[in-house]
Amino acid sequence: MKERRTEKADKGKDGAQESTGWEDVQKKQGENARDGGQKMQTAGERAAMYGVLVALAMIFSYVETLIPIPMGIPGVKPGLANLVVFAALYRMCPADAFVISMVRILLVGMTFGNEFAMLYSFAGGMLSFLVMWFAKKKEWLGMTGVSIAGGIAHNIGQLLVAAAVLESMAVFTYLPVLLLAGTVMGAFIGLLGAQVIKRLPGKVW
Repeated sequence: MKERRTEKADKGKDGAQESTGWEDVQKKQGENARDGGQKMQTAGERAAMYGVLVALAMIFSYVETLIPIPMGIPGVKPGLANLVVFAALYRMCPADAFVISMVRILLVGMTFGNEFAMLYSFAGGMLSFLVMWFAKKKEWLGMTGVSIAGGIAHNIGQLLVAAAVLESMAVFTYLPVLLLAGTVMGAFIGLLGAQVIKRLPGKVW
């Protein structure tokens, strides 16, 4: 009798172990399915966020065309579209912010400008982004300092392209005015961007 009871107990243990093993497999499969769903959801959210931010930057770019800048210096703009890239740099990963910046420049150039305007924008946007990315690592600069550095770099990038296209160094006579404009506009975007970023949720990605 004792042997039979022992055999039944062993069979019960084996069954419980098999059941536990099957439950573990089901649990792991469920976790994998959830992880896959979260990754798909995150990818979809990222694509949607790209679309929203690029569209917002394009709207700001159009608004800039309606604002008269009485300075007589070509290329001087408020830089409202840079507000989107600036906020993305602080609330998204650098790669996402860079993609948004480049896509925005491409679409704005195709919509409101020409190939030369696009070339200037690419040069200014690329240099501005790289400078802000490195400046952001210097906490003592603050958001306003990072934005000012980006504004100045943007104007310098455009000036370098202008010198190459026109094959003339005379364009650098505009440098003092462009440095001043980059500082003023950069400070404006930095102060405004700091307020926007404070009201945004934590880092998105």
